[in-house]
Amino acid sequence: MKNLIIAPKLFLILLILGSNTSCFDALNLEPRYGINSTSVYSEPKNYYNVLAKLYGGYSLTGQNGPAGNPDVTIGRDEGFSQYLRCHWNMQELPTEEAVCAWTDPGIPELNTGEWNSQNSFVNMMYSRIFFQVAICNEFIYYCSEDWMSEKGFSETDKAKIRTYKAEARFLRALSYYHAIDLFGNVPLVTEEQRPGSGIPIQSNRSQLFNYVETELKEIENQLLSPRTNEYGRADRAAVWALLSRLYLNANVYINQPKYTECISYCNKIINAGYTLEENYEYLFRADNHRCSNEIIFAINFDGLRSKTWGGTTFLLSSSIGTTGTDTAFQSYVLRKRGFPSGWNGNRATPRVWSWYDTSDTRRLIDTFGNRPAMSLVIDTITDSKLFNKGVIVRKFCNITQNGGFGNDGSRTHADIDWPIFRLADVYLMYIESVIRGGNGGSNSDALTYYQNIQRRAFKNNVSPVALPSLDDLLLERGRELLWESVRRTDLIRFDKFTTGTYTWEFKGGQKDGAALPDHLNLYPLPISDLIANPNLVQNQGYPR
Repeated sequence: MKNLIIAPKLFLILLILGSNTSCFDALNLEPRYGINSTSVYSEPKNYYNVLAKLYGGYSLTGQNGPAGNPDVTIGRDEGFSQYLRCHWNMQELPTEEAVCAWTDPGIPELNTGEWNSQNSFVNMMYSRIFFQVAICNEFIYYCSEDWMSEKGFSETDKAKIRTYKAEARFLRALSYYHAIDLFGNVPLVTEEQRPGSGIPIQSNRSQLFNYVETELKEIENQLLSPRTNEYGRADRAAVWALLSRLYLNANVYINQPKYTECISYCNKIINAGYTLEENYEYLFRADNHRCSNEIIFAINFDGLRSKTWGGTTFLLSSSIGTTGTDTAFQSYVLRKRGFPSGWNGNRATPRVWSWYDTSDTRRLIDTFGNRPAMSLVIDTITDSKLFNKGVIVRKFCNITQNGGFGNDGSRTHADIDWPIFRLADVYLMYIESVIRGGNGGSNSDALTYYQNIQRRAFKNNVSPVALPSLDDLLLERGRELLWESVRRTDLIRFDKFTTGTYTWEFKGGQKDGAALPDHLNLYPLPISDLIANPNLVQNQGYPR
C-alpha cells in the first residue's frame, strides 16, 4: 500500500550534530535542536519529526536547503558531501560504469584507482556514515521503555515509538552495512555508548557483519508488514532486502558463503506480493513513487521541498552536457530529461555500450554522435577530463510517466526517488545464489525470475531456456542495475575489480586499463580519524 511520502518530501526539524572533521568527533557530539534533547523527547509528537531527520540524513546535507549550514564540515561545496552522492561516487567511479570529467580533488583518483587516506570523497563518505550512526543512536536512546514510562507516554504513543525505534535501527544498520562494504574495519558505537564516554574501539569486518545481521533479525517483526508503511519508510521487506545483500556478499566480507541464507530472505520478499514494473523507464522518472509494486525501499527527493546538489539531482545533472548557444540541444535535453542543461560530469565507458542488444529497452544510453544537434564523434575515452568522450547515460529522467515535468519550475532540482532495493535486484540475487550452490531455491524458479526480467527488457520478445553463466549474470546485473550504486560491490564479488584480466579505460591509471592492487577492494580509513583515534589501525596495504 502506498500512503504519504515522508520527509524529505514533507519537512525536517532543526537537528544537527555540529561540524565535525572525524568519526570520533561526530560520535562525541551532542545534537543541537535549539532546545535540549530531553525537552525534545519529552513530547511523543516530536518523535515523528526527528524520525524524518533520520531518513533525511540520506537525502539532505544541512538545514537551509542545497547549501548553507551543512551537517558536516568538509571544506568543500556542501553538495559534494550528500550521502548518496558520496556513495555513488565510491561505487561507480572506480568501475567501468562511470567516468567523471571533473578535476575536483579526489575525483580523478576514484576514476583511476589511485586513492589514499586523504581522498576527500573517502573522508566525506566516512563522515556521512558516522553522522548518520550518531543521529540514529541519539534517537534510539530516547526510545527506551524506561524513558517512555518516566515521561508518562500513553500506550498508543509507546507503540508508535517502538515502530519508529525499529526503523531507526534499520537505518543505522544500513549505514553500518555501507561501512562493512566500503571500509571493512571501523568503530562500532551504539546508543549505549553516550557522547564523551570514551574513544571508540575498532571492530573488524566479522564483528560488524554479526552486529548488522543480529540487529536486522531482531527488528524484523517489530516493523510493519511489507507495503503497509508510508512510502519512503522501512518495513519488513526492507530488512529482508538488506539481509539478502549482506548474505550475498558474505564470502567477501567474512570468508563464509551464505547463499542459502540469501535465498531464504529473497523468498520472503518474492512471496510478499511485489511485482516488476511493466515499463523499466518508469522506475527512474520524476514520479517513480508510483512504482512501489517493485521498489522495496527508496530515498525520497522533491524538487521543491528537499533541495540538494546531491541525490538524483546530482545524478541527472552530472550526466548532461551543455553546448553553449546550442538551443536545439537544450530543447532536446529539456524534452527528454526534464532539465534544460547540465554539469558536463559523468558518463559511462564504451564497454557499457557493448552490454546491450539494440532491442533491449534498458538501453538508456547514447553515444554523443547519436544525439540531435551534436557534431561530436565519440566512443573511446582518450582523456577522462573531456566530457564529450564515452557514453551518455540517460536512465534517470525528471519527467513523469505522463510527460510532465517535476515539481521544481526552474528545472533545477529533481523529484526522482533513489531506489535502494527493488524486486529485479532481489530476483538477480536469488538467481546468483542458486547458481553458486545455495539451498532452499530451485533452478526452475531461478529461470522463471530470469525470464521475467528478460521479458520486460525485451517486451516479451525473448524467453531464455537456461540460466546464465556467472559471467553472463554479471553482465545482466550491469544492464539491469546500471548506475544504481552496486557495481563496485558486484565486481569485487565476481573477482573482477582488481584483476588485470578484466579492464576498462583508465583502470589502474592506464589509458587501456591495468590491474589494481588487491588492497583497493577496501577503502582506507581517513587520516583524520587515525590521528584523532589512537585505537584505529589502517586497512592493510595503505600507509597511515
